[in-house]
Amino acid sequence: MELHDMILPPPPNAHAVAVLILAVVALILFTREKIPLESSSFLVLIGLVVGFELFPFQVDGGVLHAVDFFQGFGHEALVAVCALMIAGQGIVRTGALEPVGRVMARLWKVSPSLSLLLTLVVGAFISAFINNVPVVVLFLPILINVSLRTGMKASSVLMPMGFATLLGGTCTTIGTSTNLLVVSVASDMGLKRMDMFDFMVPAAIAGSVGIVYLWLVAPRIIPERKPTLADTSLRVFSAHLAVIEGTPIEGMTLADARKKVDGSMKVLSVERGLNNFLIPFPTLVLKAGDHLIIRDTPDRLKEFEKVLEGTLYADDAMVAPVDDEHPLEDENQQIAEVVLVEGSRFAGRTLNGIRFADRYGMIALAIHRASRHPEKLYDKIGDIRLKGGDILLVQGPREQIAGLKKEKDFLVLDATTDLPFERKAPVALLIMLGIVVSAAVGFLPIAISAPLGALMMIFTGCLEWRDATNALNAQVILIVAASLAIGVALLKTGGADYLAQIFVTLAGDTSPTFVISGLMLLIGILTNIVSNNAAAVIGTPIAVSIATQMGQPPEPFVLAVLFGANMSYATPMAYKTNLLVMNAGKYHFNDFLRIGVPLVLIMWITLSWLLPIIYGIGP
Repeated sequence: MELHDMILPPPPNAHAVAVLILAVVALILFTREKIPLESSSFLVLIGLVVGFELFPFQVDGGVLHAVDFFQGFGHEALVAVCALMIAGQGIVRTGALEPVGRVMARLWKVSPSLSLLLTLVVGAFISAFINNVPVVVLFLPILINVSLRTGMKASSVLMPMGFATLLGGTCTTIGTSTNLLVVSVASDMGLKRMDMFDFMVPAAIAGSVGIVYLWLVAPRIIPERKPTLADTSLRVFSAHLAVIEGTPIEGMTLADARKKVDGSMKVLSVERGLNNFLIPFPTLVLKAGDHLIIRDTPDRLKEFEKVLEGTLYADDAMVAPVDDEHPLEDENQQIAEVVLVEGSRFAGRTLNGIRFADRYGMIALAIHRASRHPEKLYDKIGDIRLKGGDILLVQGPREQIAGLKKEKDFLVLDATTDLPFERKAPVALLIMLGIVVSAAVGFLPIAISAPLGALMMIFTGCLEWRDATNALNAQVILIVAASLAIGVALLKTGGADYLAQIFVTLAGDTSPTFVISGLMLLIGILTNIVSNNAAAVIGTPIAVSIATQMGQPPEPFVLAVLFGANMSYATPMAYKTNLLVMNAGKYHFNDFLRIGVPLVLIMWITLSWLLPIIYGIGP
């Protein structure tokens, strides 16, 4: 068909034109990031509401009102995202995945490259059978912990991991809700219903190519971002780690004890008895009551304490506890860095001398003393004479640390961390497993199982309400609501149909291979702007119609829509997991374009070649 013979569809109504323009403006705002994403999302919502209230649009069943656009705040996608953020915070708050993180950290130390590949493959495989949202929720804290332990850039692995789960979800009919939607719509139109593994071959081949890209190329071109959970202190503190009677390291050699923490603990000396310091030979056998004099960052010190089952406080600290109920075992504990201000009345005195534990209701775990030539502080923390500028690492109830901020002698730094509710870790894992399994087997949709799981996290004590509130992110909520609102406007005003009609007209008499490729690309673009489910709903009937008119089997055309609707890599609002990854990794909108667009092109080119070959479509 010549260009002058084409009869384009009549132009859409004014409302559809306005929505298409607003969609382009929104995309520009999100891309340029001239204003914060939450602000630009809010402006999009306001633009839709004001425009349609001033100029009403008639749809089947009445007029399109503002409430239609704000329904995105109650949409199951947003509900599921928010609930999974809260449930994921429960996993983090209880430290449930720390053992897994330690195992993975060992693997990453041996071979970071192969460990990344293994992570991508495992994530993709699991996501072929389980909704990828809970898979991403499980992997995010693990990879962030690994990055903290190994010094690896978290931003170089979080996005590839998220995209790998999307690739895996494409392989089966239950991998994503989009797959189920396309299969259901095609079946309703008279096609044979696809079985679970009917399109696994092309999906697995193309996904393998995509994983190679995510493994070898993507980590090298992702800009470094600082994840929220990586905001830990880099100050090095001196501490005494006491060996407790009856613990596994009693009777071990120092070398074996260090192996339990992957050899990362540096022991300066071993105190055995008052002021009796031993050289830390690897063959030294540890005894109950020994104090390992170590220096490291706060998070590493607490890790050593947990893994070796020792204590970072003096033995007599438990003889006179901070309160009557063993505060160091409370679920309301924090560790904080506290500076002794210059000119403090406590300068030159010891913590034991000022009765620090009794006075402030907390325990001093370690001390940091900044100087050009760092001092080797071998004395117990309570016996060291303090100087102005000393930074103490303290542990105690949240309320006590908050009260310390009112004191004139001390300054509480921002590096305050809630200690995990370790006793609740099995409960948190069971709740998350319940969310995943109930959604995977179809017992409950993820939009129901996730909120129920989030509530159970709170009611069982894995999370406090404050933690649940902090887990939510206004940027994520607004960007989801705004993208859903644009999708509603495009569908109801006919803007999306108009785009589809133009494609059918432009396709004309071109070859089936070209049509399959073009249809997949169009749906791939739509899924990153509107939503994957909307793109699937729009594209499936068009695909069946095109195949019928061309006298071709409809399956490859329907699969072109299915694969295109799953190419949600180029924008953060394209899929729920992108938003979770964006929030955890502190990525920018442009980061998704930089990494996601090449992945879209790789999948598009590979599948455009595979589908015609597998289904015997001529060139």
